[in-house]
Amino acid sequence: MSITQQYFLDAYRARQLGEPAPPAPGVNDWQVVREWRDEREFRAVVAGRPAHGPMRLALGRWLHRRQRSTC
Repeated sequence: MSITQQYFLDAYRARQLGEPAPPAPGVNDWQVVREWRDEREFRAVVAGRPAHGPMRLALGRWLHRRQRSTC
């Protein structure tokens, strides 16, 4: 049975029981990836390793802005 067939079966059963339908497959995939990346970056910073990627860019922009405003 494929994931799509399982989803339709679960949605049918939920409708028969008057319950809300389950989320469609793949709806929350990007949210899960973002949360996993954030958790990995957080653990790296807590372990004393430098931040990389979007976190490092955001920190750099914030620090640069603070230095410019104090001049």
